[in-house]
Amino acid sequence: MCLAIPGKVLEIDRNVSPVMGNVSFGGTQKRVCLEWLPEARVGDYVIVHVGFALSTVDEKEALETLKMFKEMEELGGDES
Repeated sequence: MCLAIPGKVLEIDRNVSPVMGNVSFGGTQKRVCLEWLPEARVGDYVIVHVGFALSTVDEKEALETLKMFKEMEELGGDES
């Protein structure tokens, strides 16, 4: 199963190749390749899979998806 997650672009570094950026996934920040999305801007939401931003997504849809992931996590509980 493949999973792509929306995140908010916090910073873009166009001085490196490939273009990279810091993206927030509900508070957790990761370095992500933005090379395939030259139109991406700080504040945009992007769909990320295995460290690569694949497309942009509107904020409402991104926030709804993040909310669903959070609810799924809460339903899973502690299985240790």
